[in-house]
Formats: sequence, C-alpha cells, structure tokens
Amino acid sequence: MDMDKTKLLFGDFDQNLSLIQNEFSVDVILRDDELRIIGDDDNASMAHKVIDMLVKKLDDEGGISSHTVDYAIRLVRDGEDKKTAELIGVIITTARGKVIRCKTLGQKKYIDAIKNNEVVFAIGPAGTGKTYLAMAMAIKAFKNKEVNRIVLTRPAVEAGEKLGFLPGDLQDKVDPYLRPLYDALYDIMGVENFQKNMEKGLIEVAPLAYMRGRTLDDSYIILDEAQNTTPEQMKMFLTRLGFGSKAIITGDVTQIDLPRGRFSGLKEVEDILKDINGIDFIHLGEKDVVRHKLVQHIIKAYEKYEEENAGNNESFIE
Repeated sequence: MDMDKTKLLFGDFDQNLSLIQNEFSVDVILRDDELRIIGDDDNASMAHKVIDMLVKKLDDEGGISSHTVDYAIRLVRDGEDKKTAELIGVIITTARGKVIRCKTLGQKKYIDAIKNNEVVFAIGPAGTGKTYLAMAMAIKAFKNKEVNRIVLTRPAVEAGEKLGFLPGDLQDKVDPYLRPLYDALYDIMGVENFQKNMEKGLIEVAPLAYMRGRTLDDSYIILDEAQNTTPEQMKMFLTRLGFGSKAIITGDVTQIDLPRGRFSGLKEVEDILKDINGIDFIHLGEKDVVRHKLVQHIIKAYEKYEEENAGNNESFIE
C-alpha cells in the first residue's frame, strides 16, 4: 500500500487507525508498505476485515471519514461485512461537485425501494438521510426527464394561531416550516438552478394544505415530516398521486407534534397499505444515522427509555 493511500486510510493524526486499534485491542503496524496486525486472533481478524472494507471504500470514494470507520466496525461486529459491496456507487453529484452515495445498508435498501415502487414510506429517526436521499432521487429523476416536476410538501402543524402572529402573507408564514426542504434543494441543485425551475413552476414547495383537490401527474412528490399528518391528511395526500408519478413519504413516529387527542396518520398507514403491490415501507434505525456519533447514542438511549416506560406514557403518545 503506497504512503498517500495509507495517510488517507489512517486519517488526520491517525484518528481512523486509533478507532480500529481501540475497538479491537490490537496494534496496526506499517512496515515496508505492508500492514501487520498484532493482537488476539479473533480481534486481529475483525480488524483486518475492517481495514479491507475501508481500502475498498477508499478506492471508490477517495477518502475515509470517522463515520465510515465506525460503520465498518459495526458491520464486522454484526457479521455483515460482505454486504458492503452494495454501498459502492453514486446516486447523484451536487451542483458543488459533492458525490451523494448510500452510507449504510439501510439507506441502500431505501434507494432500491424508491427505484422499484411508486410509493415508498421511509420511517426512522433524525439523521438517517430520509429527506435528503428522497430529494436526491427526485432531482435525479427530474434531470433524466423521468418526471416533469418536483412537488415537495410538509404539514404546517402550527398553521393555526401561532402562524397568525408572524408577519407577511401566507407563503411568508409557512416558509419556516419548509426551510429544510429549500436547504436540501439548494445543496443538491444549486441556488440559481433551483430558482430558475421554481419560477417556471417545475419545482413546487408548499404546505400540505395546498395539495387538496389536486391530481399530480408526471411528478415526483415528497411528503416530509409525515408523522405530523392526521389520518385524513395522509389519505388526502396519497390520493393525489397521478399517472407517471412517484411519492416518497418520510417521517419519525417518535417526534409527533400534533395536538393532544390527534392521532398520527403515519402510525396507522402501514397496517392499511402493507399488502398493496407498488408500495413499500422502509424502517431506518440508529445504525443508519450518519450524523455525529453521539446522535446514535442519544437515539438508542431514548429508545431504551421509551421501551422501559411504555406503560407509564400511554396517555401521552398521541
């Protein structure tokens, strides 16, 4: 292994190497362009598998992040290291030249579901890439002329009294709820390209209430924060689907902001639609979180707490 590749593999100040050595209690020594792993046989074998995975990722991506190292370690620990070949490949390249790829097996399953179904539900915690990857696939389909427009929507939960106190017209009032969608569009498509297509009506970002009474043909439709829809709103949205269209619904059922007494449409929809061909449900978990490592630990701690206190909190779930 040449020195330039070794530096990229080991990371700044050998941080990637330190993660591997500390995780498996081994020493990794570079001597005469050859890596030697010293330690318990089982641990040395796992460390070797991780390094092999990282070398392949390095050849594909040209760099290694600490998240990639953490995820490789987890896959080896879970005996899923042979599946990493599935993660090689590009979804789309952003306006700034950043390459978007699947970073976890859960994300790869999500992308495959989008390719193979007309309606896909992505349910999971923050940081799993639900919205961003849906946006990337929408823009890719738009660029490839598979659809004529992109429609992005979110429920504005506070569309009652609190929004009424904000200045400006209705669009000004709902824009704060739609800001994360704008941010993703800017990042992937570029501000100028986004604004040009927005002015032409080829990209629409609107609150969910604007979808009522419409039929959307030849469109890529994304419903974000779907845990904050009521059952009636969810049914209304799903019946907007027209010919040549695809719908992606994303949400996190642990972060429902609906008023007490209102049930989330996302929580019941899987029971209603699970047996319909062309509809798929993808559940992402803390393993698929691609933010700071602490976010994974936070999500896991909350899941444990909620499981332990499920009986005490039933009246507060909705």
